[in-house]
Amino acid sequence: MKKLNCAFYTVPPTMKRYLRGKMRDHKLTIYDGQLDSENLDPNTEVLGVFVDSKVDKKIFKSLKKLKLVVTTSTGYDHVDLKEAKKRKIPVCNVPAYGENTVAQYALTFVLSLTRKFYRSIKRVKNGFYNYDGLEGIDLKDKTIGIIGTGHIGMHLVDMLEGFDSNIIGYDKFPNRQLEKEHNFSYTSLDKLLKTSDIISLHVPLFPETYHMISKKEIKKMKKGVYIINTARGGLIDPEALLWGLNNGHVAGAGLDVLEEEDLIAHQEKLLEKNITSEQLKMTQVNEMIVEHENTIVTPHNAFNSAGALKRIISTTADNIKSYTAGEAQNDVTKPRKK
Repeated sequence: MKKLNCAFYTVPPTMKRYLRGKMRDHKLTIYDGQLDSENLDPNTEVLGVFVDSKVDKKIFKSLKKLKLVVTTSTGYDHVDLKEAKKRKIPVCNVPAYGENTVAQYALTFVLSLTRKFYRSIKRVKNGFYNYDGLEGIDLKDKTIGIIGTGHIGMHLVDMLEGFDSNIIGYDKFPNRQLEKEHNFSYTSLDKLLKTSDIISLHVPLFPETYHMISKKEIKKMKKGVYIINTARGGLIDPEALLWGLNNGHVAGAGLDVLEEEDLIAHQEKLLEKNITSEQLKMTQVNEMIVEHENTIVTPHNAFNSAGALKRIISTTADNIKSYTAGEAQNDVTKPRKK
């Protein structure tokens, strides 16, 4: 087997040794942080990235020897698939690694928000030991809407079963067999929005799902709704969410992702010449959402458990192995096999 020049970006420090072990048959370089024009290796044949690295037309053009892109994530909206297809370069993802991991994180948001857990902790740490104004709600008899009934959504449904909640789900491609195997029922998106006390998002980011939760959808929701997003920031219009939070229509939001979250993580980019006024505006809105008393915002951390990280690395290594064997697995540039 020919050794390939592999360049990986945004690898968790605890996983670098594990990745090296999995990639011992190839030449591996691990770069700290995300991919940019300054740390490109023109000899790269296999490019390994996380969601914070944009693999656009410019990157493809710069890497003349590139044969394969592997993303250490399920989502792949950060990779220009059109350009990859044009150049016949497979793009392989990790379709399943953290169903239980991310679902647990979403459930943590649900419990923390509905029982005002974060505010309770903050109050005691600030020296006030009382529960005035910290009344929460029970999940019993509440309606919880799951948007996206894939692996993560179904794990969350199973975890919620013991709370005596009414669980409903929406999916563009409903799988009726899942209704028989899990404790939920499918409904329309419109009904889910109107009847849910808590809504949790578990769909990928595509052009058709971009801002699927806008002001129009929030107006349809019950007053006092809680919104959870551990999927992609672009699913929610941040201005609409802030509007809902400020007027009390949205009681709280648990967000592990934000649109343009890279500008929150790397604020020095706000000084670059190519930053648009829209990006600056969105950053300001995001900061107001982060500071809002009824939100819990975490730094894209839902996937980040030791078990899930090992599964990500293992599947990514297998993706490279399958490519060298002649047929790339989990190639998102090709139609999924039914």
